Amino acid sequence: MKSDMRLFKNRVYEQLARITKAVASPQRLELLDLLSQSPRTVENLAQEAHLTVANTSRHLQILRAAQLINAKKEGVFVRYRLTDDAVADFYRALRILASSHLAELDHLTRQFFTERAGLEPVDRKALLARVRKGLTTVIDVRPVEEYRAGHIAGAISIPVAELTDRLADLPRDQEIVAYCRGPYCVLAAHAVELLRKQGFPATRLEDSVADWRAHGLPIATVPVKTAGRTS
Repeated sequence: MKSDMRLFKNRVYEQLARITKAVASPQRLELLDLLSQSPRTVENLAQEAHLTVANTSRHLQILRAAQLINAKKEGVFVRYRLTDDAVADFYRALRILASSHLAELDHLTRQFFTERAGLEPVDRKALLARVRKGLTTVIDVRPVEEYRAGHIAGAISIPVAELTDRLADLPRDQEIVAYCRGPYCVLAAHAVELLRKQGFPATRLEDSVADWRAHGLPIATVPVKTAGRTS
């Protein structure tokens, strides 16, 4: 009887270890972070993560074997996505755990952002209060496909690469709050630096869309238009 119980427990923990083994790689964690934003092709993931397509494909196969992601053929491309929201929740929980327990991570983050004068993040509650009073404009500076997959309700999509050309779309009499993929994403920091150089009062929000959703705050999506006849 004891041997059967031990065998059962060994097998259970072996299965749990499949997840930890699959994510035991900085590159695969970044790929999970990217896929938490929106589905992507291997080519897009390789570009975002600064990896070769071949290397990215190998990492994706490991994540897929652990049932963390799946793939769907779309024309000549294969698009990868998280298997469900539980995977995004797992990545977020891991990020929060690391932030609260690893002093090195906290130091690294603080050093990076404090070296850029005035890039302290805005508080979530403070942002909500300002938005409700009509004092703040929120911009999503991620790529547009990520915005379409899910964004903070009311946010305007202005990818950071387009920001300089779209300054006229922004009010100069309101604070601008930029957000991207979470506390370690540098897109919002870059956007704030650009905006301040142009005279806009701007700050960044550390929250990702997953953080916003986890706190029960409204998330919006943009339906994908499909070709074909309507009946």
